Amino acid sequence: MRRQPASWENAMQIFGFPLSPFVRKVLVVAEEKGLSVESVLTNPANPSPDFLAASPMRKIPALKDGDYTLADSTAIATYMDALRPDPPLLPTDPKRRGKAIWFEEFADTLLAAAGGKIMFNRFVSPRFLGRPGDEDAARQGEADLEPLLDYLESVAPAEGWLTGDEFGIADIAAASMLRTLAYVDCGVDAERRPATAAWYARVCARPAWQAVAAREAAVMKSVAG
Repeated sequence: MRRQPASWENAMQIFGFPLSPFVRKVLVVAEEKGLSVESVLTNPANPSPDFLAASPMRKIPALKDGDYTLADSTAIATYMDALRPDPPLLPTDPKRRGKAIWFEEFADTLLAAAGGKIMFNRFVSPRFLGRPGDEDAARQGEADLEPLLDYLESVAPAEGWLTGDEFGIADIAAASMLRTLAYVDCGVDAERRPATAAWYARVCARPAWQAVAAREAAVMKSVAG
């Protein structure tokens, strides 16, 4: 991650696990903003005092910035955007800002609800909890996911980003969910959804995204090992 001149001790701490699309979202926001961030791998089932202080409900991600704490990816992303306004990740135009919030909500609730059924039962439960998942629930997640991905295909722009010419939180939130779905082979199918694939490729080509993805891959490799 790009670092500011401030010392490491003054870096924000982000508690969570990079597999989470919500954790990934705030890490990409921080990278785009050039904010100094320390990722603290966190298991909500075995929380540290610092994590609990930032997230009493044990939700990830959580943030600790000096004596300031905050939980929830949308809240953290909004804080970062206000803290470092340039480049803005929320459009200033009212209509585009409304669309940005819609796409973030679409990703964080609808995509997350459908994809979470697949991810938990086919990846998290067998790999990290040591027990088989509920395949019926995973198949229901696949069924729920299809119309959502069809919708994304219908709105994915031929050029630029989901809310217009400026890259922002809408793109980060939606792409973060798609990257998580790729772990269970439910990512973007370029043949079925070429517009989504082209837009997603543009997101993945951004230096901030690549930096976060590289660190995520290193963590996942160490966990798998």
